[in-house]
Amino acid sequence: MERLLVVDGHSAIFAIDELRELHQGPTRHLARLELVRRLRDLGDRSGWAVVVVFDGRQRERNFQGCKEDGIMVVYSKGTETADTVVERIAARFSMKGDEVRVASNDRMVLTTALAFGATGIRIPDLEDWMATERG
Repeated sequence: MERLLVVDGHSAIFAIDELRELHQGPTRHLARLELVRRLRDLGDRSGWAVVVVFDGRQRERNFQGCKEDGIMVVYSKGTETADTVVERIAARFSMKGDEVRVASNDRMVLTTALAFGATGIRIPDLEDWMATERG
């Protein structure tokens, strides 16, 4: 059984002050890079596999990283939302019997994840978890 943390990327960026500030500047991609770095560190220290999902604009879903990298970054297709991808991942892995935790500030995403058997945490709780694992 795998333990999988699925993070709603933009929800996290807009809820974490430092990342929101980075996102508002001319180098907004740095907010994504910093979130991915923090989540990779969390995964390395906690033993959870991590997937972070962002809204994408392409025709096909885009993936970066893999299990061996400690984190997978997913960009939704232009015709779907990141929320849909988060919910689909939560459903697939929960029904397979894995322990799935979804991090988002979107109540509907958390409610849907819970309906599929995942647990949900809000982004402030994710921040606390990252801080605790940092030591």
